[in-house]
Amino acid sequence: MQTDPKEMSRLEKLHSMEAIWEALHDDLGGDLDSPQWHGYELQERQRRIDAGEASLLSLQELKTRR
Repeated sequence: MQTDPKEMSRLEKLHSMEAIWEALHDDLGGDLDSPQWHGYELQERQRRIDAGEASLLSLQELKTRR
């Protein structure tokens, strides 16, 4: 596996990121709390969906938007 991210394949980068997240999780004993603003953002998104101001997309719909 390459060590310079610029020389890594996309799959190698994803595997590396996953390994880093797992190591962080282990280092913190599984205590990785999301920042408070994440909760606020999720609440706002749910409010917009409930109010009909936004809707959810399927993964396929999202891919076709690219």
